[in-house]
Amino acid sequence: MIANLCQALVNAPIDLDVLLIKAQGPYVDSLPDSANIISLRARHSLTSVWEVARYLKRERPDALLAIKHRGILAALRARQLARTDTPISGRIGTTVSAALANKSSRRRQRWYRAMRKHYPKLEKLIAVSQGVAEDVLDITGMNESRVTMVRNPTITPDMLAAASEPVEHPWLSPDNLVPVIMGVGRLTEQKDFATLIAAFAKVRSQQEARLIILGDGGLRSELMAQATALGVDEHIALPGFESNPWAWMSRAAVFALSSRWEGSPNTLTEAMALGIPVVSTDCPSGPRELLDAGRVAPLVAMGDSDTLANALLSVLAKPPQSQMLTEAVSAYHRDVSAAAYLQALGLSA
Repeated sequence: MIANLCQALVNAPIDLDVLLIKAQGPYVDSLPDSANIISLRARHSLTSVWEVARYLKRERPDALLAIKHRGILAALRARQLARTDTPISGRIGTTVSAALANKSSRRRQRWYRAMRKHYPKLEKLIAVSQGVAEDVLDITGMNESRVTMVRNPTITPDMLAAASEPVEHPWLSPDNLVPVIMGVGRLTEQKDFATLIAAFAKVRSQQEARLIILGDGGLRSELMAQATALGVDEHIALPGFESNPWAWMSRAAVFALSSRWEGSPNTLTEAMALGIPVVSTDCPSGPRELLDAGRVAPLVAMGDSDTLANALLSVLAKPPQSQMLTEAVSAYHRDVSAAAYLQALGLSA
């Protein structure tokens, strides 16, 4: 998402510096050439403080946007060391209370204490959904005027163009008549693909269908063992990570989000932007806002394979109009989001 944001910001009347920790990975290549990319020597946000402090003292930027919790803490500490008055804003992309729910009480309270102590020092806290914003307010007690919601810059021209590229998989060929249900995400507890597989088995008991889940993660063997136990392993594919998931998604009959928590689910947004019918769990946070409380597409309880299966069957039988889905995510277009970020940072004309 940050690469998408940077691609739009370079077209704004500002000079853009991007400070990177561990400047590697597939998304680094997506950063715009016209941005000033500064690769920090530090390997962790909290060890980058002195480098960021020197940057603030040298460059005196009009605003700095820190990404994620540790980046926020590092930026605030760096400003203190630099003795500058740079306005620092932070971006939070997940529902913190849900993400920490299964962690130890000690770790959770340590995280909350840091948020309560430091987040009020921010010029703005930018949340990716209203649910994330409310979560931060509940944890920190910040003044509501310091927390704002800006939709993710998820939808880009490149993404929409990539969706039309060919896919070499027999289940997605033009002459395939068996509907494919698609899931995308890391194979982790958060994404809860176990519930999706259980729901898929119930769908298969009533009609022909196949399931493809794109993504890597530590639960691959467990998920395939579950599929085998349910007798649907021959109808499920886990191809792993795909650099162009949109081409796969665009050929699905329905996209399913089975997550237990999110911040603003980008894959759900992308599927809707492509006009693909969707079903989602009503997890914190994001799906309820994207789907207008279930009026755009079905919302189902988390971890409930029966209701998820029924929703999938309903959408397969009567898919919604694509236009309704694409219109529901208009605020997630890259340039629309970038304009909102500039306004939140006090940099708009």
